[in-house]
Amino acid sequence: MSPDRQPVDDVDVIVSAWRRERPDLDVTPLEVLSRVSRLARRLDLARGSAFSVHALDGWAFDVLSALRRAGKPYELSPGQLVQQTLVTSGTMTNRVDRLERSGLVARRPDPHDRRGVLVHLTPAGRDVVDAAMADLIEQEKSLLSELSPADQAALAGLLRRMLAPLESQES
Repeated sequence: MSPDRQPVDDVDVIVSAWRRERPDLDVTPLEVLSRVSRLARRLDLARGSAFSVHALDGWAFDVLSALRRAGKPYELSPGQLVQQTLVTSGTMTNRVDRLERSGLVARRPDPHDRRGVLVHLTPAGRDVVDAAMADLIEQEKSLLSELSPADQAALAGLLRRMLAPLESQES
């Protein structure tokens, strides 16, 4: 515990060392962003654990969940999937091919564009993504268990304030 009764983590040790070695630098951003980075790594591990039970990788969950969130009939164009998952069209083609071979998605002609196709979530894909999502939520609840609901809401608001301008710059 620190003098102010806060738990001490690895970032405290890192920041303290940088302050000792480079007193000329204001390393305050490390106190936030190094923690966000370390949390992101741990979240990736927890997500990987939740997905592996369902024989999914993170990328597969991303594609399947984008289709599931689209609502009935659970289909999107490859371009819409690229937009939602932030990968290239070549990467998406490869991912859809793999998911189609696994029976989790199917392609069908786009009735509104003779040259286009739609990627459709199969019943097996829906079952897998629904089960993986339920496990993911349990993993994430566990990760947040040290925070009260009010703290979780405050943290979500602060992170949103930070993320929204970055996302708007990208679009």
